Amino acid sequence: MNRVLLVHGSPRGGRSHSRRLAEAFVQRYLDTHAGATVCRREVGRATVPALTEAWVAAAFHPTPVARPLHMQADLAVSDELVDELLGHDRLVISTPMYNFGVPSGLKAWVDQVVRPHRTVNAVRQNDAVTYHPLVHGMRALIVTTRGGHGFGPGGDYESANHADRWLRTALGFIGIDDVQVIAAERDEDSPEVFAVEYRMAEAELQALAGTW
Repeated sequence: MNRVLLVHGSPRGGRSHSRRLAEAFVQRYLDTHAGATVCRREVGRATVPALTEAWVAAAFHPTPVARPLHMQADLAVSDELVDELLGHDRLVISTPMYNFGVPSGLKAWVDQVVRPHRTVNAVRQNDAVTYHPLVHGMRALIVTTRGGHGFGPGGDYESANHADRWLRTALGFIGIDDVQVIAAERDEDSPEVFAVEYRMAEAELQALAGTW
């Protein structure tokens, strides 16, 4: 179907490198895939509610179809975000790495869409619980930027990367295990050094767009 959900995680607007890279990728994807559509979800520059005790109680209600109205209201935002995610077959996430992780808005979005009975089921058998993902057939792309360098596979600081690695884990937990990561590092180096990294990531994304 080629329905793309583009989730922007950066708190910055036009100055966001990850946002610009992802937008250029999506435009190339639309140009090369007839009938493809894109829906944008802003989580970096918009307020995504953090989870509350009421949210947890509602999400883990033993009989989801019998939730009282106040619990349904507690999950209204989550239902909107989950419905949006499930309505697409491609997911693009743009995000910088902040303090070794992702910005708080993107973390909140993940918390809202990893939902019992909606995107993952927990099945108890005897004394053990197994988890069954409910999202199937979706591909994901993470477009990320990092101030330093060496945070990618095989890099000196790979173990400190809790951003795209954490996203891989969270997405895989709900069934999205076809995940690619394209990164531009060295944003905190000189503009000339970062420009080289940016162009390399841009070229990789443009090449991927035709086949993704």
